[in-house]
Amino acid sequence: QLQLVESGGGLVQPGGSLRLSCVAAASIFSRNVMGWYRQAPGKQRELVASITSGDFSFYADSVKGRFTISRDNAKNSIYLQMNSLKPDDTAVYYCNTATPYISTYMPPGSWGQGTQVTVSS
Repeated sequence: QLQLVESGGGLVQPGGSLRLSCVAAASIFSRNVMGWYRQAPGKQRELVASITSGDFSFYADSVKGRFTISRDNAKNSIYLQMNSLKPDDTAVYYCNTATPYISTYMPPGSWGQGTQVTVSS
């Protein structure tokens, strides 16, 4: 049984938008804080946004003002609306449990397959 399933990635021009979706198993979602991570080629995976069950959200400086994280507790889902995309946003994006602040903590256990976001003209 898949625990985390990400979707919504694709190829977009600089300045464009994408909306990512993640469906999590209830056993994972019930841990409350969820987040979006990304990993660019040759770089470490990083947390870019997280959201608590009370809808408090946190963003890395690199995406603040451009990305918006949201969640639907009834659907065990989180979303990432990405606007004003830049080539530096190119990465594989993953969802998982997260800290209620931006940190380098990586949750243990398995990850989903991720969804590729490519920003290029």
